[in-house]
Amino acid sequence: MAMPLESPISFTNVGRIRWWQRGIFASQTGYVLLALLVLLIAMHFASPYFFTQGNMQNVAKNFSFIAIATLGITFVIITGGIDLSVGSMMCFSAMITSMVMSGLSTPGMPGAFLFVHLAADGKTVVANVPGLILLVSILAGLVVALIGGLVNGFCIAVLGLSPFVTTLGMLSIVRGLGYVVSNGRGSFPGGPDADYFYALTSGDLFGVPAPFIYLLILAAVMAIVLHHTSFGRHVFALGGNEKAAELTGIPVIRVKIKVYVICALAAGLQGIIVSGWLGSAPANMATSYELNVIAAAVIGGANLAGGVGGPLGAIVGCVLLEVIRNGLVLAQVSSYWQQALVGVIIILAVLVDRIRSRIT
Repeated sequence: MAMPLESPISFTNVGRIRWWQRGIFASQTGYVLLALLVLLIAMHFASPYFFTQGNMQNVAKNFSFIAIATLGITFVIITGGIDLSVGSMMCFSAMITSMVMSGLSTPGMPGAFLFVHLAADGKTVVANVPGLILLVSILAGLVVALIGGLVNGFCIAVLGLSPFVTTLGMLSIVRGLGYVVSNGRGSFPGGPDADYFYALTSGDLFGVPAPFIYLLILAAVMAIVLHHTSFGRHVFALGGNEKAAELTGIPVIRVKIKVYVICALAAGLQGIIVSGWLGSAPANMATSYELNVIAAAVIGGANLAGGVGGPLGAIVGCVLLEVIRNGLVLAQVSSYWQQALVGVIIILAVLVDRIRSRIT
């Protein structure tokens, strides 16, 4: 005689995920993205000029001017660190790029002989190759950013200094060096390659601003690196638990140095692009930009405690800040309100993340 089958025991509290823990609501980036969509709809009704082609191009270009640096600092924040020197690094890289470009294009300029070899006919080899002055100048700007990132990474990873104190000191050092090499005056990209420089930094391709194209490319690279390489896994591991990561054999020192180098290079590239838009690299360029960059990363979902962050959140945070700024301009509201609103949004973003984590 067959034994009757017992009814299976069901556990109603297992395997069920609440609605605020699924899909777009599973991260702070999702909530910020929803807030951005609501803000865009509100701006559509508030101003008939917001969604015009010209204004959308301005928005895309303007938020790209901090988004590339935000991608870089997101690497650092994921590891639980911070970099306060990004604004100064932007300025210094831009100044070096402009000064080298002008120096290579002007015979007899101090330091030009380091880069220019005079041919027998008296013409410079560099000047005779279209785009070579531009390439050398951009590389010079990125090299100084690389050195700054290496110094930050060495002091933090090897010497064990605080990221906050170290990068705060680097902020002052780099800004001071900028004033020293320029005597407090701005520098202007000049020479035969100046047109190439402006086309690459402030031009557009089929109506799409060049900085926005660079941003999309770098964001895609960042997503691949973070989610499909061992280096990306190591970055998240450091932010989750650095001691545990070290015990599992992850090269903590090497990874830390790399993320600060990446952050510095992103800031240097950002500064070079901004100088093309401005047409110069003034000595006070990008002052306090580090606050906007960090704010965009945090608003987009990067956790200052480490372990959380990504390119989508960085971009969404930058877009939100630019939409607010642009909306204030169109509404003829004083731009001084922008900084106050950014502070409110940062606090709200952290508050939402804290509430979400407590009810998870």
